[in-house]
Parts: sequence; structure tokens; C-alpha cells
Amino acid sequence: MTDRSDQTSSAIHADQPTVRALPADVTFNDLIRANKRKSMLLMIGMGLLVVLLGAAISAMLAVWGGGDVASLVPSVIVGTVVAVIVAIIASTWSFYSGSKAILRIAGAVPIEKKHDPQLFNVVEELSIAAGTPMPQVYLINDPAMNAFATGRDPAHAAVAITTGLRQKLSRDELAGVMAHEISHIRHYDIRFAMLMATMVGLIVFASDAFWRIMWYGSWHGTGRRSARGGSKGSGAIVLIIMVIAIVLAIIAPMLAMLIRFAVSRQREFLADAGAVELTRYPQGMIGALEKLGACKEPLKGANRATAHLFIVNPLKNALKGKGHELSSTFRTHPPLHDRIARLRALIQ
Repeated sequence: MTDRSDQTSSAIHADQPTVRALPADVTFNDLIRANKRKSMLLMIGMGLLVVLLGAAISAMLAVWGGGDVASLVPSVIVGTVVAVIVAIIASTWSFYSGSKAILRIAGAVPIEKKHDPQLFNVVEELSIAAGTPMPQVYLINDPAMNAFATGRDPAHAAVAITTGLRQKLSRDELAGVMAHEISHIRHYDIRFAMLMATMVGLIVFASDAFWRIMWYGSWHGTGRRSARGGSKGSGAIVLIIMVIAIVLAIIAPMLAMLIRFAVSRQREFLADAGAVELTRYPQGMIGALEKLGACKEPLKGANRATAHLFIVNPLKNALKGKGHELSSTFRTHPPLHDRIARLRALIQ
């Protein structure tokens, strides 16, 4: 006799699209290598965007301050150098200290094996299976259901889980969640996520500074004086510089955020698949995702800068209505039904 819960589960997933598993000739090592290549290219692209925005803002400052065309070249050079230095300093801080800051913001506290032997045993077994060092284990005292991993590499990594999620999961489901987080560590997603968040923050900060300068210059009339001065040719160049800087200040933050969101969604799919590779039991991860989808409790220690690190979006606005089932280019995580459908494809 068929169990009623199985019938209900089949009915729920009957209308979902069929998702194929990975091709037989593609290994997880291939995916990890591709992940690293994409990460490097994206970080280079984000770095160039920071430099370009810095150069444009510096040129705009020269124009806004009444400078002529001859002053633009040294202004662009200065802006580029300053942007590179700031990006290097911010990235270095993020690389070595970013994970500690994230754990503090989330309210995570380190625990020892005596505090939760089962959790430590699960993490130890999965670390051995993944071929990575045992990460530090943290607990977040919060009724929300969530988890995340952070660090700069597998040798300097940490996993954190909320008390709300820890209490609701079976051992198989706990293994699925921890395997997902260890997959992020194994794939070097943790390093990329921190550096990407730093670059996005710099771009948003630079754009905000640009608009403040624009407002200040307009208020005091310096921009109007510089636009009126000089020849017609230099006036046209000044106008072009102004337009370029304004366009960059508008699109750079949006482009940076869209890149971060798109990459974050793809990495969640890969970490889910990595969890199945480590546990050999897709149903454990599926059950955990179903419980996570049913939770409507936001995580108090989360914010927009760290939301992409968690296994599901922890923010209050993301949990309204259909919450985790919504699909959008402006969301950090793919819909849960898509993630579950891909995991079910691995069973077939």
C-alpha cells in the first residue's frame, strides 16, 4: 500500500519541469576547475569596473572643479591609482579578516565537540569524504532555519548553523546541509563570495560619493562655471566626460549586483549537487530544503551584504508571500522547487 505522504509528495512535484542530471563525462573536479576560472574572470571584471568608475569620478571632479581639458589626463591617472590602491586594501582585509567579521555580524559563536557530538561527527565525516580539512564549527542562537560557510580557503574555513535549523533536522538532513556548506568550501565559493561582496561594496560606495559630489557641485554652482568656461571644443569634451561619469555611476552598481546574484544562484545549484556527491543520499538534502522552504522566520543577524552566503535567503523581505519559490534576476538564491527538481533528477 502506497504511503499517503509519498502520494502527496508526488502530487506536489508532478507539475515541476524535468531536470536532467550532469553529463556522464563531467566530473565535480571539472566543475570546480571551471568555477575557479569563472571566479578569476569575474573578479578581474569587477576590479576593472572599480578602476573605471574611479577614473571617471576623478575626471568628473576635475571638470566639476573648473579644470580644463589638459587637467583630465592627470586626473584620470590619479583616480585610477587611487581606485587600485583602495581595491587592493579592501580585498586584502576581506581575504584575511572578512570571515571573522561575517561570523560576528551573524552572531555565530564557536562550539566544541562536547557541545554537539553528532554535529561534529557529521562535519568530520563529510570533510574526510571531501578531502578537505575539518572546518571550525559555529552555532547561531536564532530560531530561524539557516546555515552558511565562510573563510578564505579550505584550510581557513568555518561552517555555521542556527539553533532553529539544528533542532529541526534529522541526521540525514543535517548531513545534507553540512555537505552543501562543505561543498562551498571545497569549490572555493567562500573566497569568491567575500571578495565579490567587497568589490560590490566599493562600487556602491564610489557611486554614492559621486552623486554627493554632483549635488554639492550643483548646489555651489561650480559645475555650471566649468561648463561655461573654455572653447566650444573643450566644452564638448567636458560634456562627454560628464555623461560618461553619470552613466557609469548609474549602471555600475546595478551591473555589479546582477553579476553577484547570477553567480550566487549558479553556485547554489553546484553546492546542492556537491552535497549529494558527498552524502550519496539526495533525499537528505531534499528533505532539508523542504523544511527550509517552510520556515518564515528571518535571521536577525543577516543583512543584504551577507544574504548570499546562506543556504537560503535569510532576509525578512525574501520570506514574504511565496518567499523561496520566487524567481528573479534580483534574488540571491534560485527557487527552492528548481533546486529540489535538480536533486530529484539525480535519483532517476
